[in-house]
Amino acid sequence: MKALIKLVGLLILAGFGLGIYFKYYGDVLWGERLIGLSVLASAFVLMPLFLAHSWKGKRLKDYTLTKENIDKMNKKNPNHPSNQDQSKNEKP
Repeated sequence: MKALIKLVGLLILAGFGLGIYFKYYGDVLWGERLIGLSVLASAFVLMPLFLAHSWKGKRLKDYTLTKENIDKMNKKNPNHPSNQDQSKNEKP
């Protein structure tokens, strides 16, 4: 999977480079089409492949901001203002 992501990434970069070359030194329309296809391929092919590879084996619940996760974060950081007593923060 990692090799496939690298291959697709290199092909997309080559498409960008070739598109820029054609845009400035050849047919402008053909160059813009290559750049556009490279952008579409990076958005709809490369990014889903990368996300599927990087999220494999992980639970989404661990990375979402829920009440439980907020409470866990507050317990880990006792100096956070939300964990302080109101009486300590008030000035006499």
